[in-house]
Formats: sequence, structure tokens, C-alpha cells
Amino acid sequence: MPVRATTAQVSRPEAVCLQEEEYVARRGQPPTAARRGGNGDKRRGRRGGEDVMSVLTRAVREVRTALGNGRVTSATRTKFQAVALMLRDERARVRADDTIGETKRNEQLKRLDDVATSLAMGAVRDQSLMALLGEDAVVSDEARALERDMLRRAGVEAAPEPEPEPEEESPAAPAKAVIVPQSVVSRQMANPFLAPDFSAARPSGPRPSRLTGWELLGPLLRSFERAGAGAPACMELPASGSRTVPGGSQELMPHQAQMVAAAADGHRTFLLADEPGLGKTAQALLAAEAAKAYPLLVVVPNVVKTNWVREAGMWAPRRSATAIHGNGDSVNGFADIVVVNYEILDRHVGWLGDFGFRGMVVDEAHFIKNKTSQRSQHVLNLSERIRSFTAQPLLMALTGTPLINDIEDFLAIWEFLGWIDDKKPLVALMDALTETGLTPADPGFYSAARQCVVDMGIVRRRKVDVAADIPARRVADLPVELDGPAGRSIRAAERDLARRMVIRYDDALAARGSGPVDGIDHDLVRRVATWEQKDAAGSSSGDNVFSMMRRIGQAKAALAADYAAQLARSAGKVVFFAKHVDVMDAAEETFAKQGVRYSSIRGDQTSAARQRNIDAFVKDPEVAIAVCSLTAAGVGINLQVASNMVLAELPWTAAEQTQAIDRSHRIGQSMPVTAWRIIAAQTIDARIAELIDDKAGLAAVALDGSDEEVGSSTDAQHAALVALLTDELRSRTPAA
Repeated sequence: MPVRATTAQVSRPEAVCLQEEEYVARRGQPPTAARRGGNGDKRRGRRGGEDVMSVLTRAVREVRTALGNGRVTSATRTKFQAVALMLRDERARVRADDTIGETKRNEQLKRLDDVATSLAMGAVRDQSLMALLGEDAVVSDEARALERDMLRRAGVEAAPEPEPEPEEESPAAPAKAVIVPQSVVSRQMANPFLAPDFSAARPSGPRPSRLTGWELLGPLLRSFERAGAGAPACMELPASGSRTVPGGSQELMPHQAQMVAAAADGHRTFLLADEPGLGKTAQALLAAEAAKAYPLLVVVPNVVKTNWVREAGMWAPRRSATAIHGNGDSVNGFADIVVVNYEILDRHVGWLGDFGFRGMVVDEAHFIKNKTSQRSQHVLNLSERIRSFTAQPLLMALTGTPLINDIEDFLAIWEFLGWIDDKKPLVALMDALTETGLTPADPGFYSAARQCVVDMGIVRRRKVDVAADIPARRVADLPVELDGPAGRSIRAAERDLARRMVIRYDDALAARGSGPVDGIDHDLVRRVATWEQKDAAGSSSGDNVFSMMRRIGQAKAALAADYAAQLARSAGKVVFFAKHVDVMDAAEETFAKQGVRYSSIRGDQTSAARQRNIDAFVKDPEVAIAVCSLTAAGVGINLQVASNMVLAELPWTAAEQTQAIDRSHRIGQSMPVTAWRIIAAQTIDARIAELIDDKAGLAAVALDGSDEEVGSSTDAQHAALVALLTDELRSRTPAA
């Protein structure tokens, strides 16, 4: 196989060159009318259409030069969006211009496509830029103004922006469907007079300060850019508090207990930026318990939504948790903890804002860094509504990487936490800055200002800082729900497999002729599982334990790859393991679309190609992920450059899992290693995970002082079938 350490390829600039119909739908009027008052002939002006191309080409070159310098500023983003708008406008005009011949039109479209491709290729690795082209992106006033200036430089008379029509004369837009789950309606009826919480004094308005009139957001950002080595990146935390989880059997690690103690002491806003693997989820849930911040809203990526509900059961066992799926038909409106993913937030933002939450957690908070995106605006709107309802709500932004592209990525997170608005620091931060006695003109302002922001609630610990708290190697499970047709098909196939084994079990009982059996004949269950296992091994068609595990792997592939990409951005290099080639292919396609460079280590490679891929991952800092076959890369290679790995598919044995983890957990590894297992909840996948863990425990006992191998892949397959059949038999005989 060829080395796959490449970025996503852009073959055509669809993202930039929208069809004119899409342009009209997006901006509400034809581009010719928008820019030229309806006169298409003025587009070229006296200086001809070539000047438009010159302006566009020069602007794209400037954007690509800025991107090449490694820092994406707000000015770069503004220019990028302005160029994209102008490209769309010009392409729509050329397509609609019936005064030029087909040959001339195709030539001009080809030149525009070349310019658009150059723009897209320069931005493909920066998601914040690509987001500006999304359907939910808001065109900034700055970008509109810059586009108009570019048009004037091209010799085109830019018409004034049209005045908005009176509201009563505008055609009525179709009302957006309002979703309020029935259980939420029931909760509102049960408690119709839910009162705001004014138990704590609400901060007063702006007070006179020597900083009044100063522009402060820029200096605050620069204070982090100018931070020298050793500058504190974590607020002062109290001594480690209680490490026992109320009502549960879990125990906190010391660094986790410190954060929870800060919430217990009254701190209410946190940017929790611990590295992955240090238990941010547990800290957030226990901070909510310490702050009595219920009901609690948790906004998360889809891949970890199910895991949040599961973790809530572990760390907040006295509290009920529910997840919102789709339109929320299954949500529990009376739950203490409500978990929703970013992708469906727009459907539910209305009732969530009126729910009366006293706390809000945003996981992977770097997802909201682009304030022009719809999901960021929804998150910011919800936090503002919660602050208006509760005097001192618990607000937590969780991310291992608060800065993706630029220091300005801080702004959306700070605004979510209520530290700033879009123009200035708010009361608490302004008071802290005022107390320093300094202004941006004073030499010591930047270090003092940075400390003020850190003290607002930035908590940052690295694995190496708390290595004594965490195990050198650990396996963390991330259950995911398989929604949609694929998930339904897999669950139906699992039910069919169980019923087929029940029929074999019943037939065997009848053939034995020994009369009714009291309870379940477990010996017969094991024999039926053996028959099914032999049939599956000799069959290449139909649903069996092997085909089902493959289908589950295919259904999980995109979710697992998305999580691996998140890890790579926040924690450095990641090893991605899968069993099947099509799962590896799907994962690599996801990485390419996201602009994440990867190398591929597979079983059908020559030794030379295999080594080139290994070297690309180990030596090239730009290659973020190694996509590895469990069988081909599970032994014999050193990948200790990574301390995180994702198991997209489960092996059949604990030994295979250990071998995979040991590609990173080996001599030369200076960091604790975390293996993230992506598990399809409520499927046979979860059973296999439990069996692997059981076999690992047995092997640890049996191998103490012995070289004997305990367990095999056939053992796990057989045990999974036994468990499946036993559960099905119990479901029809509850008393058994």
C-alpha cells in the first residue's frame, strides 16, 4: 500500500463556488442585483473583467501567505470570507451572463475555479476557515465591507447595501418547528412557577475605573502570547479535598479532588483544560454536585454523549441523567442531568433555555471557537439565559486544547463563562484588573492581567504533572449509540441470531424427550453456542457472530475516527486500531476530510512500505495519526511517540488488546498510556468488552509466575454466544 501521510485532497472548489441558486437562497437576492443595482454590464467597468481576476488572485495569494506563516488572525479570516463571497458572486454572474459565448464562459469559469481551488487548498487544514463557508456561517460586517472595497479596486461600482424592507411588507418566512418533548411539558406543568435563583447577590453594573475607556480584550489576549516559561497556567487550587464519591464506590485522584474542592469553596466558572486522560468528565460531574448546580445541562460531541450518561451513573449515582436523541421523544424531563450533542442543539435550544438550569458544562469547548457558527451562538445564548436565571450558576468549559489556531480562540470560551462580552471584560474580571492598579501602558500589566484571567478559573494539568496520580496504562471505554438504519439493522440481526439459537435449544430439548426443564439447561446452552460457532466458521453468508462484529465496526468507524481526530488535536499523536480493512478505509476517509494527516500500517504492505509508514508517523510531526491493523501492527513495532490510542474495533482476546496497547506502552514511553475503546452500547460489542476484561483478570492471576497463556479467541466468541442465548432465554422465563 502507498504511504498515506497526506492531507485531504481538494479536486474541485465546491465549498467556495456555490451555484447561483444557492447564493440567492443564502443572501436573499441575486448577486447581480446585490452588487450592481440589477445592471450586469457594469461588472467589468471601464477596465474590463480582467481586473476582477487580478484583485481576486492577489487577495488569494495574500491569504495563502498569511496561512503559510502559521498564524490565522481575525484579519485573515475576514479576508478569506470576503474573497469567498466575491468568488461566489463573480461565478454566479458569469454563469448567468448571456452576452458572452459558451467558450468564453467556460474559460472564465475555469479561471475562477482555479482561483477558488487555490483558496480552498490553502485553508483545507484549518477548520475555522472552512466553517466560514458553511451554511450556518454568519457573514461579518467586516467581510462585507472588505468585499465592497475589493470590488471598487477592480473598477466595479458597488451598489449600496439595500435597506431592509419594513417587517410588515416582508413575505412571512415559514415558522421553524418548535420541539418541546412531552416529558418536558409534563415537568413544566408539575412545576409551573419555577422561580429564578436570586439567593446570591448579582454583580452590580460597571463601576468607575482607571481602565474605563481602554480597549482591553486585545491586551488580555496578548498577555497569554507574551507569557514566559514557567508562567502559571492554573488557578490556585485548595488542598485536596475528600476523595470519596458521595453515594458511590469510586474514588477520586488527588488532582481531581482539588478541582472539586474549589467548586465546594464557591468558585463557579472553570476552563478545565487538563490533558485527555485526566478525568475531566468526573471532575465536572462532581463539581456540579459540590455546587448543587441542578438541573445541569451538558453539551457534548455526539461520540461521547452516551458515555456522559454512563459516567453520570458512576460519579453522581444519586442523580438521574438523560440524553436527548433526535427530537427528544425518549428524554426524561425530570432528570437532574440533561446531555445533548452539538449536532441537534438547534432543535432544542428553545425549551433548554427555559428549563431552569443552574449549571452548564460544554465538553470539547474548542468546538465553539468560531463565534459565527450557529452552534456557537446557541451555546452562548444558553449560557446567557442561564446567567439571567441563576445568580451564580456553575459554568464549565472542558477542553484539552482551548487554542486550536489562534489566541483569539479564547474569546468564545471566555464569553461562555461570563468573563467577557464581545467588547470588554465583564464586572468580575474588570474588578480584578482594576485592583492591579495598572493599565496596558504600564510595564507590568501583561503578566498581572494574565494572572487575573487564570484566577477566574483556568485549570490546566498535564499527564506528566500528575503522573503519580494515574496508572501507567489504563483502558477507558467510550460507549456510543448506533443510531439510524445501520444501528437498527445491527440490533435486528442480533435479535435474529438469538432467536435462531433459541430454536436450536428448544429443538434439542424436544429431541432429548426428557420432559420440561426447570429453568435453563446451561450445559445445553453451551452446546448450542458451540454448534452456532462451528456453523459461523464454515459460512461466508448470513448473520453470525463474525459478520455482526464487522458490521458493528463499520457503523462505529466514523465516530471512532472523529474522536481520534479530536485527541490528535488536543493531545498529540494517536494510534488508531481496527480489525477490518473497510473500517480502516472509512476512518482514513474521515481524517482526509478533516485535513488530518495520517500514515497507514496494514498487512498487505511490503516491509519497505510498512517501514516508511511507521517512520512517517514516528518522525514527521505533521503526521498525527497511525491507522493500524490489529493483526498487522499489533506486534513487533514501536509507536511510543503516542500516549493515546483508539480501539475502533475490539480484538477477541485480552492478549491481543494488551499487545496493541504495548505498541505505545513500552520502554522509551515517558507518559502514561490511555487506550480508548469505542463500544457500541446495547449490542454484542459490549458483551465482548466485558469478556475481554474478565479474561484479562483471569490471565493476571494465572500468569503470576507462569508463562501459560489463558484464554483464546474461540473462548471469547463462544462466551459471547452463550451470554446472548442465556439472556434471550431469561427474557422469556423471568423466574429462571
